[in-house]
Amino acid sequence: MTEKDLQNYICLLSLPGIGNVTAKTLISYCGSVEGVLNASQKSLLKIPGIGQTSATAILQHQQYMPKAEAEVAFIHKNNIEPISYLSPTYPRLLKECSDSPILLYYKGNVPLDFPKMIAVVGTRNISEYGKERCMDLIEGLKKYDVLVISGLAYGVDYFTHMACVQQQVPTIGVLGHGLDRIYPAGHRDLAKRMVQNGGLLTEFPSGGLPAAENFPRRNRIIAGMTQCTIVVETSAQGGSIITARAAASYNRDVFAVPGRVGDPVSIGCNWLIKKNTAAMLETVADLVDYYGWESNKGTSIKRQTQLPLDLSPEESQILTFLREKRTAHIDVICYYTGLAHSSVSPNLLTLEFRGITQALPGSMYKLLIDY
Repeated sequence: MTEKDLQNYICLLSLPGIGNVTAKTLISYCGSVEGVLNASQKSLLKIPGIGQTSATAILQHQQYMPKAEAEVAFIHKNNIEPISYLSPTYPRLLKECSDSPILLYYKGNVPLDFPKMIAVVGTRNISEYGKERCMDLIEGLKKYDVLVISGLAYGVDYFTHMACVQQQVPTIGVLGHGLDRIYPAGHRDLAKRMVQNGGLLTEFPSGGLPAAENFPRRNRIIAGMTQCTIVVETSAQGGSIITARAAASYNRDVFAVPGRVGDPVSIGCNWLIKKNTAAMLETVADLVDYYGWESNKGTSIKRQTQLPLDLSPEESQILTFLREKRTAHIDVICYYTGLAHSSVSPNLLTLEFRGITQALPGSMYKLLIDY
């Protein structure tokens, strides 16, 4: 993304009445963000859902450009990676959500499309039981190459991120504000440590306050970019219920840790399980069995240093990708290689017959020998 493109994205999102869904509609009709900002009033009014108010705001977009330019300068100064929803580095699962952000701001060192990504959320008023569940969960996940997402809030979020840092499990905190601050302020040291093996992600530009209405928006990102959401503890009306409902609306899996009947911080989890919104999660083994994950520890695979040279161009593309990732879902392979599913599937089968790759449960594939 060029600097001008980035300015245009920020400018478009600064316009009154233009949210992510409307922005996507505009871009699809006009071909690009620049096309939107340069469109005539007549052209804009022909786009479904675009009225006079929105058209006028777009036509007067130049008054918002100084703010966009200042944001670009902040991004460069702080080594922040801006990611548009058209970028190949945009989280694949999040892209499937109709209300996903058209622009993300990221500061970290792990890819946002890990083969295994889960969310762990819960109450701010975490109990000792909840702390133990967080610690046990992360410790158990360590050997399965999982990226853990949470919201860097008090309680379950904090103990989840802290456990990840301690166990060297990659973790990303999704924020309800810009990257110019950390809220709560007491989590700054933790956030710095997370950036070393994970990162911080947000859709909000700098300068804004962590307003209450931002956090449901934050929660939809947590739910949308992960294959499942795990609720450790929550009250009946907790923000984690919003995250769980968002995950269910995106056709993501939801798990909840059961708690003692009548315990205020377990009422929400027990309700999710009772209403079949969430599957019960007692241990990591439940998650591993459900997805058919294979541990990356305790196995020794004899590897060759080179593959035979008689590879087709498609096989070579697939193996080049797997050399970096080692294990990946077939959809991820298709996405990053640009090959159709109808091409990737038979090529993976051929490679498996030759002992080069191994099919794992859940449409995952593993490289067995170096290429």
